Amino acid sequence: MDVLADVVTAMRSGPATSGRTDVRGPWGLRFTQSAGATFHLVLQGSSWLLPPDGGEPLAMGPGDAVLLPRGLEHGLADHPTTPLVDFDPTVDDLSPGSTGARSLLLCGTYRLDRQRPHPVLSNLPEVVHVPADPGRHRTLHTTIGVMGEELDANRPGAAAVVPPLVDALLVLILRAWLEDRSCPTESGWSRALTDTAVAQSLELIHAAPGATWTVADLATDVGLSRAAFARRFTEAVGEPPLTYLSRWRMTTAARLLRDHDRPLATVAKEIGYTSEFAFAKAFKRDFGIAPGAYRKQLAVSGT
Repeated sequence: MDVLADVVTAMRSGPATSGRTDVRGPWGLRFTQSAGATFHLVLQGSSWLLPPDGGEPLAMGPGDAVLLPRGLEHGLADHPTTPLVDFDPTVDDLSPGSTGARSLLLCGTYRLDRQRPHPVLSNLPEVVHVPADPGRHRTLHTTIGVMGEELDANRPGAAAVVPPLVDALLVLILRAWLEDRSCPTESGWSRALTDTAVAQSLELIHAAPGATWTVADLATDVGLSRAAFARRFTEAVGEPPLTYLSRWRMTTAARLLRDHDRPLATVAKEIGYTSEFAFAKAFKRDFGIAPGAYRKQLAVSGT
């Protein structure tokens, strides 16, 4: 079981949208609040990211990737002082009359379920920046390079090549950012995914969320005492093992309700509840809405 992939799959609520952005200086674009997570790649040239809430401008070069997990309003420009205009993906020429240095970007949004975000996403900063580094994150930077070639040359078949790369990009950015912060002495998901015992226990939970797990069971399976395991898990993940198990069961339930038409009793059984009533009560406590109403709400909204 790949925990990071499982988390991202559970959080995704629809296909990503993205578009090629070809501009010449001077240029400045304002990106309004998004319902998902916004991302930008610098494929050629350079750019300044003007973060949410007037934060310090961030210089970006070729191969850099940036993710704004909560999709807050922000700007991109050739210089921090360049005036901004609202970004319009339907407009081909976003820098009319400009003849300065060229920048080629890929800008887009991932649709994410924000009702109960997973800690991997909710604990991220407002801006996740992964700079180009020839010595690190080869898969991410190779992917960005391929996308740049496809979009710049407008080669036949690019429309089939780029979308799956965009889908993979979310995991690649998150993995790179977590790897850069991996430290055995600090808490957080970078540690949780690299601490062998904690990572193995997360794999067990994700592989079988409906199993009747106890702290003792998980500790035995990863080769630790109950107390040592509970301490390491809580320090790394930020909550006790059974609290996380309950969280993941509800996240899994939400995904099943969204992606399948299985009866509620079947969903309840898959995530470890012996009765539909107990499941419905727990789901409503976490999501503020009954599971049947939640499914109908998703159907109406088209997500």
